[in-house]
Amino acid sequence: MSECIQLSFAVCRIGIYTCFRALCCKGPPPPRPEYDLVCIGLTGSGKTSLLSQLCSESAENIVSTTGFSIKAVPFQNAILNVKELGGADNIRKYWSRYYQGSQGVIFVLDSASSEDDLETARNELHSALQHPQLCTLPFLILANHQDKPAARSVQEVSEKFFLHTFLLCCLYL
Repeated sequence: MSECIQLSFAVCRIGIYTCFRALCCKGPPPPRPEYDLVCIGLTGSGKTSLLSQLCSESAENIVSTTGFSIKAVPFQNAILNVKELGGADNIRKYWSRYYQGSQGVIFVLDSASSEDDLETARNELHSALQHPQLCTLPFLILANHQDKPAARSVQEVSEKFFLHTFLLCCLYL
């Protein structure tokens, strides 16, 4: 008889525990999908500042990226693993080595830069748009530094970069 009572209590405990888990503890949340992006642009375009703000990091003491850095940018439904590539002349020739595995591209340009720098940025953007590993990927083109007096409008940047079919975003970083 006592074995029967013990067995009954055990079954009740298991049942209560199962009900409790089903009602209160739905288990760990499903993992968020991760996407690998590459972030490119000339030196001083604001790539590091953009990623720092997206990661809620301090904007103080930001130093230009030499080589590359990787940041995980968390969002509610996904995580973006962004490879930021330095934009100096001697580093740009190595950009293509970091393209493999990318699922999207962020191109940041300084809309207030000189005509020569804009021409260089345009050439680099078009080179990236034609690269075999990137040509089928989504591109986000950010015209940064819109708060500066010399900043070009979206229309001007679009015309300068021959981007009439692209959606261009402007940032005030």
